[in-house]
Amino acid sequence: MDRVGDAFVWPFRDPEWVNKILIMGLIQLIPFVGAINGLGWMLAALHRLRAGEERLPPANFEHLGRGFRLFVVYLVYYGSVVLIGAVLYVPGTLILAQQGKDSSSPLLVAVGLGLLLLAFSVVTLGLLVMTFLTPSVVLEFDGGGIPGGLRLGDVLRRARFSLTNTLIAGLMLIAAGLVGQLGSVACFIGVVFTSVYALAMQAWIVRSFELGAAAPAGR
Repeated sequence: MDRVGDAFVWPFRDPEWVNKILIMGLIQLIPFVGAINGLGWMLAALHRLRAGEERLPPANFEHLGRGFRLFVVYLVYYGSVVLIGAVLYVPGTLILAQQGKDSSSPLLVAVGLGLLLLAFSVVTLGLLVMTFLTPSVVLEFDGGGIPGGLRLGDVLRRARFSLTNTLIAGLMLIAAGLVGQLGSVACFIGVVFTSVYALAMQAWIVRSFELGAAAPAGR
């Protein structure tokens, strides 16, 4: 992937990075709306990087429309993971609750615990897989809107085309996620900066993934 390590430093190349990150961070504090606007802002940053302009997008609410459409795509994917987990979790919980009332059966208790463990494993693995598929999802969405982002076959094809790039991008996105949480660990107000900084990192990571992997054959 092309200069993927620059994901950590590129936001500071914008002379106005302090104001933009601060304003976007304050917008991020608005429940629901802030997160959706942040997704759109990340996409705007991706477009700027694609045009060769290493400056952060304007910090305003103009990114809500595009952000909402990407949010819908994410909602379908992550909602599916949670739903699958719930299908396993709810029966397991009901079995254990029933066994707590009646004389417990070791076999049923084992089944209940097994379902809970399986639910936790499925959700954890699903969220991890989604992290590694995120660059492909974003690029498919960027090229084809909501239908494009939801074409799982195309998403998987793009991710498989260069497994090395997919792996590196996923690991970098995990690092960006950790950076985004640093502000809440050190001081809550710090998340105003780190959450937006993480979005800027994501834009660079997705762009690096795009440069590092040519479009799959047949597209």
